[in-house]
Parts: sequence; C-alpha cells; structure tokens
Amino acid sequence: MGKPYVRLDKDNAAVLLVDHQTGLLSLVRDIDPDKFKNNVLALAALAQYFKLPTILTTSFEDGPNGPLVPELVDMFPDSPFIARPGQINAWDNDDFVQAVKATGKKQLIIAGVVTEVCVAFPTLSALAEDFDVFVITDASGTFNQMTRDAAWDRMSQAGAQLMTWFAAAGELHRDWRNDVDGLGTLFGAHIPDYKNLITSYVKNTAK
Repeated sequence: MGKPYVRLDKDNAAVLLVDHQTGLLSLVRDIDPDKFKNNVLALAALAQYFKLPTILTTSFEDGPNGPLVPELVDMFPDSPFIARPGQINAWDNDDFVQAVKATGKKQLIIAGVVTEVCVAFPTLSALAEDFDVFVITDASGTFNQMTRDAAWDRMSQAGAQLMTWFAAAGELHRDWRNDVDGLGTLFGAHIPDYKNLITSYVKNTAK
C-alpha cells in the first residue's frame, strides 16, 4: 500500500517567514547571498500571487539580529508582524501561535534564518500540533552544509516535507491552464533562464 501524497493546497496553506533579519542574513553561508535573497523574495511573491495568509516574525530586533529585511516589510504591510522580545523558538511566543491558528489553515509553508534553529524549532512544534509543514529549503539559510543537512534530516524525520519555492509554486498552481501568464511572470521575475523561456512563449503566441 502506497503512502498518501499530501500536496500543497492554496486554499489551506499559510506562509511563515521567520527571522529574515538583516543581521542574521550575514550568517548564511550554505547558499550564495544574492541567490538566497532572490529565493526569499520569490517565496514572498508566491505568497502574494496565491493570496496566502502570511505571518512575519523577528527575534530580538534590538540586538545583533537586526530588523526584518525592508523588502518583506514593504510587501506585507497588512500582514501580522510578530516582533518577539526574546523567544528563540517562534512557537514559544503566544502572539505568533495565535496568528498562525487564526489563519484557519492546516498547511504551513515555512522559511527562515537560521535553518537549524529559527526554521527547525517552530517546524517541530507545529508538527507536534498536527499541522502539515512544508519547509522551503532554498529560502532558508544557515552557517554551512553540515548544519543545514542535520536540520533537514531532523525535520524530515519528524514529518516535514522539504521543498524549493519553485516546487511549492508548481504544486499550489496544479495546472498551467489556470493562469499561464501569471505563473510565468512569477517564475520569470526570479529565474533568469525562465524569463527567456516566457519571452519566447509570449512572442510565439502573439503571432
């Protein structure tokens, strides 16, 4: 008997952006900094495109972690923003958990810095409360590949699904015919080679 395929559902998913702070971003070494920021903004754009409830949180902003990256602030002016005074695990903050549960969604798409702490801890906590958790690996970063791989193993063994933002977008969209131009624009804005593909498609279909 096969295992059930639990796929992302745009009507039952929320996005959690955890600790993408200016200070913490300087710690990310397992992925190129420019690529990493592009992936984070791609995930944010995905959340906007599919109209997914999005929750932002930071930890100890007044310390070395720094403020949330300004692009995310600008993209989600009306989303819940939880500035945690000190809790390392976002799930230990009642306001954050209440904001998550207030969405009414059971699928949580999560990314953050650093992977083995800011992503792993709330992921494990949410799994323990029967949420389905989808970790966006390329929009999460940490010190090196060793710590990243250990975190991935820990989360996946606990039941989290590991995905890229591109895979998440495809699974949420399900069928190209739902909106070719919209999804193509999203991909093209964050994947240079895909922009070439979409440009060619638009030119050919305009004939």
